[in-house]
Amino acid sequence: MSYPALDDYIARLPRVPMPGHRIWRNAGNQAQGRYFNCTLTSVFQPMRALASGQPQAHEAFIRSAADGQPGLSVWRLLEGAASDEESIELDRLCRMLHAVNFFRQPGAEATDLYLSVHERLLAAVSNNHGMVFRRVLESLGLPLRRIVLQLPQATASHRFLLQYVADNYQRSGFRVALNVADAAEGLRMLQLMRPDAIKVDARTLADVAAAHQLAQACAVQGTSLVFKRVEKQSVADALPGTCGLGMPLLVQGRLWDQPEPLLHARESACADAPASCPERAPRRAPLRSAQ
Repeated sequence: MSYPALDDYIARLPRVPMPGHRIWRNAGNQAQGRYFNCTLTSVFQPMRALASGQPQAHEAFIRSAADGQPGLSVWRLLEGAASDEESIELDRLCRMLHAVNFFRQPGAEATDLYLSVHERLLAAVSNNHGMVFRRVLESLGLPLRRIVLQLPQATASHRFLLQYVADNYQRSGFRVALNVADAAEGLRMLQLMRPDAIKVDARTLADVAAAHQLAQACAVQGTSLVFKRVEKQSVADALPGTCGLGMPLLVQGRLWDQPEPLLHARESACADAPASCPERAPRRAPLRSAQ
């Protein structure tokens, strides 16, 4: 799908860093930005349907470099920002880079874009969370409903703030994902809020029964369920089956994909569907780690 306003914006970006321009483009038309002495750009990691291996979404990550060498993690940059205003500026720069670098690619038309919201940003913005970003997306002609803003794990004392911010984002037209520590917390948060997606660290799946309950509860509410940080085959083997859920179970991890600047277009199954599923997919080779 073509986005004429985005194409025009990219065409007008300078080819090298210039005063008065926060963003420029390299030889491959990838958008880059600068924060202090670090050059920032985007990489993306797919979230794949467990049964089919098809990419359903991509999570964006910022990569930084300083004088040609790897720079600080952007989250460390954000945590070390001197003021809330600087942290908000950095966050908005990252979101802009991700949106440009994602939607400019042909592989973006069939998947969603997940963007992280740092914990510091929850309280730094007093109200109308997402309104500035919404105006940016609208000016570029980009679809808001393809953006999923993923919120950090919440302590018990921060749950009210998390609910308030999530409601703000959803009122602005964005979808919202919650990061949770484990399946049991996912069940609790699903009762408190109406997220569009829940992301669970797959390395914490000690309670298999709770994982199955969460998968079923998400299916009933129409909430996407993503198991992230799948880095070993033994972790993938412990994931709940997809039979009877009525919606795809998503997986994300370095077992199959490294975060890269270009979106992944290859199609392959992450795992065979359980033999008891009547819709069991044809047997295919599992995904392999990117080389």
